[in-house]
Amino acid sequence: MDTPHIKYTKFGLESQVAFNPLPAVAIGGPPHSGKSVLAYSLTRALRQRNIPHYVLRAYPPDYEGDWFYEGAREWVHHLRIKGARSEAWLPLVQQDVARRHLPLIVDMGGLPTAEQERILDECTHAILLTPDVVSRQVWEARMAQHGLVLLADLHSELRGENRLVSTEPLLQGTLAGLERRSEATGPAFEALIVRLSTLFKPATRGLRRRHLEAAPVELAVDLAQLAEHLGLAKQAWLPSDLPEVLEYLPQARPLGLYGRGPNWLYAAVAAHARPAPFALFDVRRGWVEAPPLEQGSLDPDSPLAVQRRALPEATLLEIRLLDAYLDISEARGMRVPCTADGGIILSGKLPHWLWAGLVRVCQARWVAVLQSQTGGAAVVASEGEPEVGEIVDFVGVPSETDNSESGS
Repeated sequence: MDTPHIKYTKFGLESQVAFNPLPAVAIGGPPHSGKSVLAYSLTRALRQRNIPHYVLRAYPPDYEGDWFYEGAREWVHHLRIKGARSEAWLPLVQQDVARRHLPLIVDMGGLPTAEQERILDECTHAILLTPDVVSRQVWEARMAQHGLVLLADLHSELRGENRLVSTEPLLQGTLAGLERRSEATGPAFEALIVRLSTLFKPATRGLRRRHLEAAPVELAVDLAQLAEHLGLAKQAWLPSDLPEVLEYLPQARPLGLYGRGPNWLYAAVAAHARPAPFALFDVRRGWVEAPPLEQGSLDPDSPLAVQRRALPEATLLEIRLLDAYLDISEARGMRVPCTADGGIILSGKLPHWLWAGLVRVCQARWVAVLQSQTGGAAVVASEGEPEVGEIVDFVGVPSETDNSESGS
């Protein structure tokens, strides 16, 4: 097994050097070789083994995550962020990788620019997934140039047979059929899971406890332990779990959440805690508090765009980032038009800390968050009917031409 490749990263002043012992594994290969499917398959398998980690898609970051592979197709394509207005996101993502709080799997995309390749300077290991000799040579040279330890050299075939060629000194084999909405299988994939587990496990020993001890609030709740205590399925939270979760947690008290969970779960607990502070563990930033937002029209230079659509008894607010990356420092004090006479349905692809801030500033009889897997919305706060935890069904995808409030 390869020894962990340790890197020291400069932060700020040239004299400031930080050591990060957590591995960051980059997946490299040309477009359409199946990298995103492999990353999704890896994270599912590692979660089943309770191996802490995070998948970061850095081309540019679109907060895509598992929702894109599991949601209703017409919704996820509409909500997906299409790209970046600038390269301003690049140093921020590079910093996220360098200051990682969990082991990372980094999907570099198929055509990184020379500037985007700098992200590889903050990684430690690499996996190659290529369909031919030429692309393999290009990506092998790219990873070597940035000093990465090669864990696996995998051949991608759309129509072929899964094969394991060798495990030592380098894992080699074939992954076949890596099409969107499929999952990687076969002996080479299983061997890769073993290799990543062996790499990640020692690095994360005691990490959860240290993270929880660093929480800025007295009551920081580990979602995995909460699910176990309540007898719920921690790998598959359901909106119907919300009443039991909120009954268990104190209301209007400072709360913190730690661990993997859907955006509507974080939003519901953030609303439950108000007006007291709410904190969450962000794998990019560590512990952060929900940013205090203000009610009102978007500022001309707002980093958000908001589209409003009238629905029966509710207003649909589609919120999107105008650039590929929003730093939490930009959000504090930001104005958002989150008010309605009936209910509000929030839609978009946003970081959890922004969902938490949005739901705490909303003024409506009830607030729901779009659940892309069903095409409905999970009620996360309510003064009566519908109740928290219910799914509000509605039909239709917001029109691209609807009137919007935008900071651009």
